[in-house]
Amino acid sequence: MIRAIEAGDREAWAPLWTAYLAFYETQLPPAVFDMTWQRLLDPNEPVWGALAIGEDGPIGLAHFIYHRSAWTIEESCYLQDLFVAPGVRGGGYGKALIDYVAAVAAKKGSTRLYWMTHETNATARRLYDAVARRSGFIQYRKPLPPI
Repeated sequence: MIRAIEAGDREAWAPLWTAYLAFYETQLPPAVFDMTWQRLLDPNEPVWGALAIGEDGPIGLAHFIYHRSAWTIEESCYLQDLFVAPGVRGGGYGKALIDYVAAVAAKKGSTRLYWMTHETNATARRLYDAVARRSGFIQYRKPLPPI
């Protein structure tokens, strides 16, 4: 089962989010961690979240963001984070999370759902290649100084 994140989910969400960050060999300062949780619950924010629920509780998460584009009238939906606990990968939870986000985004009027992953993430790429097409674009990042 996939469902939207709710206020009482922080204790279940936090270890999944921490494991996702560890997979990408990163940590976030507590203030960013806390702000992410607050944004996920604020209906005025464009950031949303969902949990995959297994037999023993939450086992996966998705964070997604709606934004405008110069290329469409409708909003686009960016699937920023997708994580399924290692012990249950291959059980269809990742696809179910993607399908959930796609359905929610379509219902909201979005005409595009997109995401990215690291080029070395072969496990995720097998799933992504099965459910979507690669855009061919390469991402670049330029750090900006704090204000």
